[in-house]
Amino acid sequence: MVQKAKILLVDDRPENLLALEAILSALDQTLVRASSGEEALKALLTDDFAVILLDVQMPGMDGFETAAHIKRRERTRDIPIIFLTAINHGPHHTFRGYAAGAVDYISKPFDPWVLRAKVSVFVELYMKNCQLREQAALLRLQLEGGGQAGVNREKEPAGLLAELSARLAAVEEQAEALSKQLDDESADAGAVATAAHLERKLTGLRRALDALEPGTAGGPAGLPS
Repeated sequence: MVQKAKILLVDDRPENLLALEAILSALDQTLVRASSGEEALKALLTDDFAVILLDVQMPGMDGFETAAHIKRRERTRDIPIIFLTAINHGPHHTFRGYAAGAVDYISKPFDPWVLRAKVSVFVELYMKNCQLREQAALLRLQLEGGGQAGVNREKEPAGLLAELSARLAAVEEQAEALSKQLDDESADAGAVATAAHLERKLTGLRRALDALEPGTAGGPAGLPS
């Protein structure tokens, strides 16, 4: 069973959270509510999220300050943030949002279909990253097992290597299709950058896996984390 991605919804108004849940429910992912910046930061301490939808205008810690805290933490700095705001103060206000680390900045009222489409891209990228981490973990086990047993490279189980290679190929194919889709749709720069980062990690894992193949000279490259 494929684990669902978690999406963090941050807004101080319950009716706005309810509206976001109604819009995003069709994605069939886990939606987590936070009614303040402080509550959002607490949720981020324990759970991993595919994307954060963050209201700008909140009492106490506003969206900009919350985003700054998120980007300062090593655990959460790479989570995409989409800012939502009911007030359009012009280009300077929008620039401040991007400067705070947002991948997108959407003014209310927004088109529900557009918001759902944007969020779905980051959910799909998150899922690909999860698959990649699983392949990396399997590869690490293979490396550690071979090192502890002192097994010669030619004697490593060909079946496991073939399975790892096939599973990685499936992820590579999906990532390539997603990258083409992003190019075709002129997607947000944040989504394109995240997809490029995923492709670099895939390349590193493929290089490491190729280095395990019998007859390959040299050791494996560094594995993606």
